[in-house]
Amino acid sequence: MVSIRKAVVLAAGEGKRLRPLTYTRPKCMIQLAGKPILQHVLENLAAAGVREAAVVVKYKKEEIIDYFSKNAVGGMKLCFIEQGEKYGTAAAFAEAESFATDIFFGVAGDIITEASALKKLALAAEGEVTAALHPVEDAKEYGTAVVKDGRIAAFEEKAEKPKSNLANCSLYVFEPSVFGKIRNLKKSTRGEYEIIDLLVGAKAVEISEYWLDMGMPWQLFSANEFLLSRLPEKKGKVENSVVRGKLIMEKGAEIHDSVIEGDVYLGEDTYVGPHAYIRGTTSIGRDCGIGDSTTVKNSIIFDHVNAKHLTYIGDSIVGSNCNFGAATQIANYRFDAGNIKAIVNDVIIDTKRNKLGAIIGDNTKMGVLSAVMPGKMIGDGCWIDAGVVVKENVERKTHVILHQAITKKKIGNESVD
Repeated sequence: MVSIRKAVVLAAGEGKRLRPLTYTRPKCMIQLAGKPILQHVLENLAAAGVREAAVVVKYKKEEIIDYFSKNAVGGMKLCFIEQGEKYGTAAAFAEAESFATDIFFGVAGDIITEASALKKLALAAEGEVTAALHPVEDAKEYGTAVVKDGRIAAFEEKAEKPKSNLANCSLYVFEPSVFGKIRNLKKSTRGEYEIIDLLVGAKAVEISEYWLDMGMPWQLFSANEFLLSRLPEKKGKVENSVVRGKLIMEKGAEIHDSVIEGDVYLGEDTYVGPHAYIRGTTSIGRDCGIGDSTTVKNSIIFDHVNAKHLTYIGDSIVGSNCNFGAATQIANYRFDAGNIKAIVNDVIIDTKRNKLGAIIGDNTKMGVLSAVMPGKMIGDGCWIDAGVVVKENVERKTHVILHQAITKKKIGNESVD
């Protein structure tokens, strides 16, 4: 097995298709199972033997640098390199040339996989470029490789009729000599410098481990489910409650007079109860309050969120510092039981899910008796007034106001001005 001690991790991107969550954080800092995606990536690299990593940053770089200055990844030395004016994956890798003086992993900072996949890649590494590939069901959604005699013979990017179902995993092993090839790359049709232009001829390694490149918000549910399935149970203060399933509680988390069903994660100092019902695969961040007669089902809730009275949150992702007024209802199912469609960057997309609630950005407040229809996006910093039914996406920093037309009559049909 090749001993690979260094890694270059690409974490410069915004993740526009994951808005509104990425209005206020880079894609790699979206929180799953209590940690940013990038932390899961770095922990896998550490488990695969990496001791030094250069993280290439740009969009909201301060958040990444600040977080990892306070949250070390066991035994790994980190440095941060800012991507310059050139765009694309190859341009990002090029920034780390002075760091990567020996064989190194090159990975995307938003890929959820297993350390065993990286070990398999290292074991099979051969030549200047080695690339991991994973079979997928809908190859049209991915860049795919045609493999002959163990090497990539051709590469297609989201072809209408793909010749292969082997998706590029954005997990590589490079020899330092690759930087000479990177310097000679021309811009792609997208106007970027792309590492995929170096994949033809690369050693191909097919992996069978879990792998997910998250492009759409609802894909986060699958990643969260996988990550929670791998965490050991860790119970804290649980009083007068029913627990059916695996419970992972961080320091200071408490559950009182409630019902928990499924794999559930509770961050530090989060309080659940009384009479709350949490079910499905659910992650709730730190310092949250899930209270009286509130139900949370199969959802991902970030830090400092309060839903304390009669609220229903189903199949939803909720950003940090959100507040749900009493009896807020997040609908997650259509009357006709059909697939839920969502509008992402002005494009209507079939999510292929028949259960999907809302994607809500940070710092949004929902008024009492408000409701959100399935598959809607609400931007960060919004105010949704009492009684509003959200039936379309809401742009960031928007105040949605309900105007009522009220008629008052005296009993006996005498009108009142």
